[in-house]
This record gives sequence, C-alpha cells and structure tokens, in this order.
Amino acid sequence: MINKSEELAKASKDLILKEPFYGIFLLMLNKVWNKKISTACVSRNSINYQLTLNEDFWQTLLAPQKMGLLKHELLHIAFFHLTDYDHLTNKKIANLAMDCEINQYIDEKNLPPGPILPSTFPELELDSKAGTKYYYDKLMQASKDGSCPNLDKMLEAMGAGEPTCGLPGEGNINLPDHSGWEEFENLDEATKKLIISQTKHVLKEVADQVIKSRGTLPGEIKEIIDRINVLEPPKFNWRAYVRRFVGGSIKTYTKTSRHKPNFRFIENPGMKHKEKRHVLVAVDTSGSVSTPELKEFLNEIHHIQKTGTEITIIQCDSAIRSIGKFKPTEDFEIHGRGGTNFYPVTDYFDQNFRKYNCLIYLTDGEAPAPDKCRGPVLWVISSATKNMNPDLKGLQIHLNL
Repeated sequence: MINKSEELAKASKDLILKEPFYGIFLLMLNKVWNKKISTACVSRNSINYQLTLNEDFWQTLLAPQKMGLLKHELLHIAFFHLTDYDHLTNKKIANLAMDCEINQYIDEKNLPPGPILPSTFPELELDSKAGTKYYYDKLMQASKDGSCPNLDKMLEAMGAGEPTCGLPGEGNINLPDHSGWEEFENLDEATKKLIISQTKHVLKEVADQVIKSRGTLPGEIKEIIDRINVLEPPKFNWRAYVRRFVGGSIKTYTKTSRHKPNFRFIENPGMKHKEKRHVLVAVDTSGSVSTPELKEFLNEIHHIQKTGTEITIIQCDSAIRSIGKFKPTEDFEIHGRGGTNFYPVTDYFDQNFRKYNCLIYLTDGEAPAPDKCRGPVLWVISSATKNMNPDLKGLQIHLNL
C-alpha cells in the first residue's frame, strides 16, 4: 500500500509534468503533516514558507484533486496573499476572496470538492479573475446589505468553526482553512520584508529554471515576475546629477574600427572614442541599516548603472566585506550587518582614487565622519534617516527630498 509521503511525491511529479512551474516551486518547499488543520494550508518556516497537510483529508482526494490542492496552496504564496493583504480587516471575507481568486487558475476537474468560485455567489455577478481586492470589496458590501444569502451562511459557519457549509444547489462548500497564517500576523516590518524578498527570489529562480528548460510560464505567473522585475522610479535624477557631479573626469576608451576611415594612415583601421564613467559605489551594510533601506539603495544603484556608468560595488560595515563589479542581472547578496565605520571605504578610495571618477556612499549616515578624501564624494542618505550628518565631508543628498 502506498503511504502518504509516496502519494505526495507522486502528486508532485504529476504537477512537474503537467505544470512545470508549480511542480518545481513545490520541490523548493518543506512539507509537513498535521492533523490539527482541517485540509491544507501554508505555514511559516523561518523566512520561508512551508506546506502543511492533513493526512486524513489528503487520503480522501483523487489523484487530480491532490494535484489541484497543491497548486491551490502554491498560488496563495505566489500571489503574496500572506503578506500583501494583511491590511484587510475582515479576515473571514478576506479568506473567501483569496480562495475565490486563485481557484479560477486551477482546472475545475482538479479542484477538491466544494471549491469557492465567483459562481458560489450568484447574486453578485462577480467578474472572473478580477483580483482579491475586487472580491473582498464586493463581498464586504454584500455582507453589509445582506444581498447574498450564500455569503451569510458561509460566514455563519466560519464563525462556528465549521470546516464546510451546505448551500442550495452547490452542495457542501469547503471553507478556507488558513489557520497556519496566524504565524504571519503582526510581523515586524523587517521580517515581513525578508519574507517578501525571499519569496520573490524563489519565484524568479523557478521561472529561470522553467525558461532555461524551454518551458513556458503560466500567464498569471508571468505577470507576477514582470512586476517583480520592474524597477521603482529613482528618487533622484541620477542622469543629470552624475553628469554634473563627475564633471570632466570621464575616462576615454579607444577602439579600432574598419567602418571608420583613418585619414592619416589609409591602410589602417580608424579609431573610435568612447567616454565612460567608472564610479565606486559604497553600500553601508551595517546593522543600523534596515532591509527596506538596502532595497532602496539597490534600486538607486540600478538607476545609476542605467546612465551608462560602470560601477564597482564596495560593501562595508565596520570593515570592507566585498568589492566587485555591479552586475544588474545577478542577485545582490548582502555581506556585513555589524557596526559602522566609514574609514575603510574612504581609505580604499584614497589609495585607488585614480581608478574611479568619484565615490558615491549610500548610508544612513550614522557614524563618525571621515577626513576629506582625495577625490569627490557624494553621500546618499536613506529616506528613513530623519537627520543629515553635517560633519560628512563632501556633497550630501537625502533620498526623500
């Protein structure tokens, strides 16, 4: 007889074959069995998610329904339901709205019995695939004016702790079991940002694997990946400012070209001249700099790079932790998180100032100011910092201005 773990492994393989993105995504999650929940839910595993399943409920499902159940939970994660909608005050209606949204992305024959769909609330004539916020607002209004009897019965059953609710013409509806989500309530902002960042990283990694293996991304996931990859607008006009700040200290590179004639030596190729800036960008990775501030810094670095500037990144807390070329297509790994000291970076810049046009230091500014550097320095203070450090030598800008 096949045991529950073997059945879970088989359902995972079926998902990989039929929907590679969700199958690979599932492989990256920890799975646990727990009879305290009624069906299945997403729970927390440090800054990662894990899948929690009730083995008795699992055994009642057909093979296609097991695959649909797994995809259902994965969609909750991919749609950031556990972090992006914590502001919705009515949790029961929020849970119904979330299930109503994601069940539409699962083949109906693969859904476990009694799924919540727009058709579950016929009086409301809900649009399809309209998003959690749309369904939440519609259900909230219906709850206030009593225009949807099915909704009233479901809310009453949820209040009584019932796992299902019988509806005329619909049969038994499985009510959302998001009990594991309690671990995500009242998270501090730093932990929440870490979880979101880790989720985005995993989604991008899975998407890359699928694309490299010549697979295709589901439409709903492609939209999410596209949103993740979109940069926020810069908080500063870097194109104008870098040009003005660096001034004439631009390196000129020469390159031979047969397409350009050489008027002095006709038989030789011509020379093309290309001007390029090379900037040393320091990132303060000390413990006083929060994760949102680091994200803000990275966003600005991307926009500096887009001005045609070559960037060398130097990460420093109390000491230099890493030095390397900035590669916008690669994940940025943070090194440090100790105390703060500006001197290691400014000393390095003094020793190598001929290699760089200038130093741009992204920081919260909370450390003793170093002596003046041999080259130009621009201090970029995070938007979370309320007071500028007047002792810092060189120019300063505040990202919230």
